[in-house]
Amino acid sequence: MSTSNKKKLSQEQHDYLLGVLKARFESNMDRHQGLKWDEIQARLVSNPEKLWSLHEMDRTEGEPDVIGYDQEKDEYIFCDCSKESPKGRRSICYDRAALEARKKHKPETSAMDMATAMGIEILTEEQYRELQKLGNFDMKTSSWIQTPSTIRELGGALFCDYRYDHVFVYHNGADSYYGARGFRGSLRV
Repeated sequence: MSTSNKKKLSQEQHDYLLGVLKARFESNMDRHQGLKWDEIQARLVSNPEKLWSLHEMDRTEGEPDVIGYDQEKDEYIFCDCSKESPKGRRSICYDRAALEARKKHKPETSAMDMATAMGIEILTEEQYRELQKLGNFDMKTSSWIQTPSTIRELGGALFCDYRYDHVFVYHNGADSYYGARGFRGSLRV
């Protein structure tokens, strides 16, 4: 099967996902005030690879939803809005270099590899802080975030969580992985 076929949804998956996204959109209007579902759906239907990426976000329990619109770029911004770090993306280290550096007990993959395969971007610290303005996320889990190269070159990586009504940014070895740490992604359509 070619790559283009792999990133295409069946009609049943397509219809189901649009239904899930519409219901989530309508149930969380505070996340995207002033935006209209019909316009977003038209954009999704005309971008099947982006719809496939949203399917992957949903399949891994990220509960993607629209959280904004970039007027300058004419793009809708989707983000994982699951209350905790997506279950299907936990127990992974930060990136490929960290994965390859592990001698024992390697995780299945890395956050950066998984995000690339899904066609999404891992949140930056700024994006993570903006997401927290829409609700309380990662109150029991944590999520890897994009890490500056100066930290990564020294073997570290950053992650965030939300505790005590604050966003906390921490560091860990990039090769570490935990059952309660995954990553959140964003997608522009």
